[in-house]
Amino acid sequence: MSFTYEDVGATRETGFCPPGFHPLHVRTRIGEGEAVFRRAAEAVSTWEMHRAIGVGVEATADRAAPGVDVTMTLAGMIKAPCRIVWTVSEYRRTGWAYGTLPGHPECGEEAFLVERTGDGTVWLTVSAFSRAAKWYARAGGAATRGLQQAYARRCGKVLRQLCEPEQQD
Repeated sequence: MSFTYEDVGATRETGFCPPGFHPLHVRTRIGEGEAVFRRAAEAVSTWEMHRAIGVGVEATADRAAPGVDVTMTLAGMIKAPCRIVWTVSEYRRTGWAYGTLPGHPECGEEAFLVERTGDGTVWLTVSAFSRAAKWYARAGGAATRGLQQAYARRCGKVLRQLCEPEQQD
């Protein structure tokens, strides 16, 4: 299957949004320290964060890697097929992005990036560009974009909760 949009991999560029798409950028403080960073990076890389939110995850691999196909199931019935387009695993940055495949209710790309800043603060940034692909996403209009914002904020909240035992470092 081919991607449903042209600018594959564009979420690597901070703030990029192709014409005709809606941008999303939500940054959440997760905690502090190396242990929190490692825990958050693992939870994001292995789909744990998504599963903890209540999203169904079917993936062709246990970890995010370029070329891995993943289908997210939302509300127990909406299937959202995607493919990982890039990953990063560095000393202070870990994350990945997936792009939409045919059958996804949206068209575009979404990235999940865990970063540890120089002062030790750990952040999750969810960034995306998208537009409606299915009739029900188009009918939702601004409400659909509001749900995307709420989903991104929920990712941060759940990841912070997953990392709470590590906050002792």
